[in-house]
Amino acid sequence: MDCTRSTVLLQTRWRQMRKPFLQCSSAENAPVIVFVSKMFAVDTKALPQNRQRTLTPEEIGQRRELARQRHAARMAAGQTAAESNKDHIHSGSVPQEGQPSGICTAKMENLTLKDSKPEESAEQRETFIAFARVYSGVVKKGQRVFVLGPKYDPTQGLSMLPESCSASDFVPDVPHLSCCSMESIYLLMGRELEELEEVPAGNVLGIGGLEECVLKSATLSTSPACPPFIPLNFEARPIVRVAIEPKHPSEMPKLVRGMRLLNQADPCAEVLIQETGEHVLVTAGEVHLQRCLDDLRERFAKIEFSASKPIIPFRETVVRPPKVDMVNEEMGKQHKVAIIHQMKEEGSQGRSSDNLHVDPSGLVTLTTPNRLATVSVRAIPLPQEVTCLLESSSELIRTMEQVNMSLREGKNLDINPATLEAMVGLKAQLENLLQGRKWRNAVEHIWAFGPRRCGPNILLNSVEGYQRPSVWQCLGRVDDVDEAGAQAAVLRDFDNSIISGFQLATLSGPLCEEPLMGVCFSIERWDVQSSAAPQSQDSRFCEDLAESKVERSSEATEAGPSQARRRPDAASADCYGPVSGQLIASMKEACRHAFHAQPQRLMAAMYTCEIMATAEVLGKVYGVLGKREGRVLHEEMKEGTDMFIIKAVLPVAESFGFADEIRKRTSGLASPQLVFSHWEVLSSDPYWVPTTEEEYLHFGEKADSANQALKYMNAVRRRKGLYVEEKIVEHAEKQRTLGKNK
Repeated sequence: MDCTRSTVLLQTRWRQMRKPFLQCSSAENAPVIVFVSKMFAVDTKALPQNRQRTLTPEEIGQRRELARQRHAARMAAGQTAAESNKDHIHSGSVPQEGQPSGICTAKMENLTLKDSKPEESAEQRETFIAFARVYSGVVKKGQRVFVLGPKYDPTQGLSMLPESCSASDFVPDVPHLSCCSMESIYLLMGRELEELEEVPAGNVLGIGGLEECVLKSATLSTSPACPPFIPLNFEARPIVRVAIEPKHPSEMPKLVRGMRLLNQADPCAEVLIQETGEHVLVTAGEVHLQRCLDDLRERFAKIEFSASKPIIPFRETVVRPPKVDMVNEEMGKQHKVAIIHQMKEEGSQGRSSDNLHVDPSGLVTLTTPNRLATVSVRAIPLPQEVTCLLESSSELIRTMEQVNMSLREGKNLDINPATLEAMVGLKAQLENLLQGRKWRNAVEHIWAFGPRRCGPNILLNSVEGYQRPSVWQCLGRVDDVDEAGAQAAVLRDFDNSIISGFQLATLSGPLCEEPLMGVCFSIERWDVQSSAAPQSQDSRFCEDLAESKVERSSEATEAGPSQARRRPDAASADCYGPVSGQLIASMKEACRHAFHAQPQRLMAAMYTCEIMATAEVLGKVYGVLGKREGRVLHEEMKEGTDMFIIKAVLPVAESFGFADEIRKRTSGLASPQLVFSHWEVLSSDPYWVPTTEEEYLHFGEKADSANQALKYMNAVRRRKGLYVEEKIVEHAEKQRTLGKNK
C-alpha cells in the first residue's frame, strides 16, 4: 500500500513539475531544478570575496589618515623605549644574555604568527565550484535544496519522507539524498567569477558550498519527487592505471586527501583502493596520466610521491578452432584433430589421472580430494555480440543480482518499473542472440554471471535433473523445484560453492591471472555423495587413525563409545577440509582446465586513433603505426585542403610515447588523438608452435620470431611475480680470449 501511495504521489507531483520544466519557467512558484555536470577546483584567492577591489578616493584618504596615525604612534613608542633604555643603563640594570626584552619578544611572536599563517591556509587554497545549469525556477543565494544522486529513486524517497517535507526541515536518512544550502552563486566569465544574488532558469552558473554533498555530478531540486539526471557519458574511458605511494610514510594522510580532491576535480579520473591496500589512479591515457600526477603533486597533495609504471589491463578468452594456420593456409580435418590432441596432451601434463579426466571433446571431469563430489565442466566461447551486451549491462545485472539475493532472504524489495522493463529487454536480447542447437533454452538455464556476479561470462546449468531458481526470478518467473528429491536438496546445499568457484576462476584466468571475458562454462555433471557412502582409501586411513587415537584414550566416560563412533566420521570429513571448500577449489580448477582444453587467446585494450597529416608524411605515419602493431581502418582526404584523415586502431600497451614519436618523425605535420574503443582478440596463440610444413618453412623449427601475445603474457606474469618460461641462454659457447696470454 505504501508503494502504491508513493507511486500515485510521484505521478501527481511530476505532472506539476513537468510544465515548468518544459517551458524553462522562471516564475516564483516554479520548482527549482538544477543539474550539476561536474566540479572544478579554483584557487581561493580567485574568488570574488577574496579578490582585492579598487578603492574609492574617500577610502584611500581614510587609509592614508590611519597610516599616518599608526606611524606617529610607533615614533612615540620608539622614543619612550629609548628613554627607558637610557634609564636602565644609568641605573645598571642590563638585560641578561639569552633573555630578550619585552619589545623583542613581541616582535618574535609577530614573526612566528606571520610565518605560521601561510602553512595553516595552504591546505585550504583550493575551493570546489559546481558547474551547473538551471532548468526551472530561480536559484537564490543561501537557498536550501535537495541533492539527488544519480542512483536516487523518487518512489523510495517519497515513501520514506513526510508528505510536506522541504529541504529546510529535518530529513531522515534516504539513500542517495541529502540537503545543503547554496552558499554562493557565481557568473562564469572565462577565468573570472562574478558573485550574484539570484539566477533565473536557462542560465549556466557556478555554485559554491557543494563540495561536501556532490562528488562529480548531481541534481539539485526543491522537490524530492524530481527524477535525477543521468551523469554525462564521456567518450574517453579510464583504462591506464598506476599505483601511488608517498616517499615519506608519515605523509600518507596528505596523499589520501589529495587523491580524494583529484577524484572530485577530474570527471574522467578514478581513484581506487585495491584489496592489497594500494592506492590506484586510473586515467584515460599517457597525457591525461601525466597531467593528473602533476596536479596531485603541485595542487592537491603537495607532497613528493612515487608512481609505478603504467599498468595495462588484458583479458583472457577462448575462441573457436581456427580454420587457417599461421601462414593463412586452410587446415584440413586431420590437421585440426592433431592440433586438438596436441593441446590435450600438453594441457594434461603433470596432472593426476585419478582426480582429473579430459575428454577429447573438451569436457573436463574433476573429483574433490575426498572423492565425495564430482563436477564436469565445458568451456564454450560466447558470440561477440553477447559479450558486448553483457559488458554494457553490468550495472543492470548487478541490480538484478541484488534483487535475487533479497528474494532468497525472504525480503520484498520494490523494483523501479523502468529497471524491470530494462531487465525484460536484456533477457529478450540474449534470447535473440543465443540461437542454435547448442544454445537451446540457454537463457533460462543461466546459473550466474561473473566475475563479481556482473561480468561478461556465463555459468550455464546443464546438469540433467537439477532445477534451480533462475537468475530471472525477479521478473516473476520462478522455476519449479522438486522438494521431494533428497539428491536435489544436497545439491542445493552446495550451490553457492559452485558459484564461488566460478567467480574465482573468471576473476583470474590461467594465462596471466587476468579476468576472463566472453566465456561460457557449462556444467554437465555434478554428483555429491552422502556422508554415509563408502569412503575412499585415504578417508578410511584417516578414520583408522582417528579410531586408534580414541581407543588409546583412557579417560572415556559412559558416553564415550557413542563419541568414539562419531569422532572418526568428523576426522575423515576434516581430513581434506570442509566439503564446500573442496568443491570451490575443484570448481575453480575444473574451469581452468576446461579453459586450457579450448583454443585460448589474449584480449588487448584498443585505442581508436585519428590522425591528421599531410600527403608528404603519410609514409612515415604508416611506418610508426606498423611498428607499434597498429592497423589502419580507412583514410580520406579532407575537402578543400591537402590534409588526410587516417583512422586506425592501436593497442593501449603500445601507445606510450606514440604521440611524441609521430610528431618527431613527421616534424609536427601529424597530430594523433587517442580514445579507448574496445577489447580485441589477438590472433596469435601464446603457446603456438609450428605444426605444418608451410609453418616450418616460414618460421623454422624453433619459431623464434616475435609472438606478440606471448610477449604481453610474459610481461604481465613478470610484473605479478608469476613463473615465466623463458630461456636466458639458449646457445652457450665458450668465450674466446682474443688478446695474447702474458
